[in-house]
Amino acid sequence: MKQKEDFDSYYSKIWGERWETLKAAFAQEPGYHTLDKGLLKPYFLDRASIYPAQALDVQPGDNVLDMCAAPGGKTLVLALAKGSAGTLTANDRSPDRRFRLKSVITEHLPEEIARTVRITGYDSTTWGMFEQNVYDRILLDAPCSSERHVFNSPHYLEQWTCSKTKQLAIRQFAMLAAAFDAVKPGGRIVYSTCSISPMENDQIIEKLHKKRKGLFTVIQTQPEIGEKTQYGVHILPDTTGFGPIYYAVIEKN
Repeated sequence: MKQKEDFDSYYSKIWGERWETLKAAFAQEPGYHTLDKGLLKPYFLDRASIYPAQALDVQPGDNVLDMCAAPGGKTLVLALAKGSAGTLTANDRSPDRRFRLKSVITEHLPEEIARTVRITGYDSTTWGMFEQNVYDRILLDAPCSSERHVFNSPHYLEQWTCSKTKQLAIRQFAMLAAAFDAVKPGGRIVYSTCSISPMENDQIIEKLHKKRKGLFTVIQTQPEIGEKTQYGVHILPDTTGFGPIYYAVIEKN
């Protein structure tokens, strides 16, 4: 299959010898984490997924936006941190994904927290046109190449092209720029993907530096797990058993 060969060649050039160990890790089941404290019933998600949500440092009473919220695991982390005060807007453009998101919120969150969550279906790339300097915290878990999923799915592998990575990177930056406009001065954004492509990770933050020069600060944190990159943290399955998850934390000046 040509797409499989192209996929293999593309990531081999990025990761070198490590690509073989990453592929072997992709073939294994990821390590799962159980969210249960404060919930009506447990929710299971890849352990790596909790770190971007925790890095947002949501405080009780914050006005929070989860720009690409479905299926909802990170939304639960944010909602529990916010508590019953403040607001949480959980957005997803897909009607099917919003339906699942609503079910997750209804089934897992106590009513006093669930009633502070607003579910929306807007295009995240245009958010900053309608709401500016509104949110204390924004999580942008952007749609990405999701190479682990592609690697394990003949259907999606057949559809893969390197041009899709470039197209996704364009959309990811548009979302991040919109998030930047929507967050308050002094507010925090966490940009996150499940990609292993630098084009979709550090290079998105690099582009924001060029387009919003001097207007934000990258917050460097000491990760509990994962590897530091130029701007963020990468949790990779060959060394942790979780992920992949990339995240970077920025604060608007």
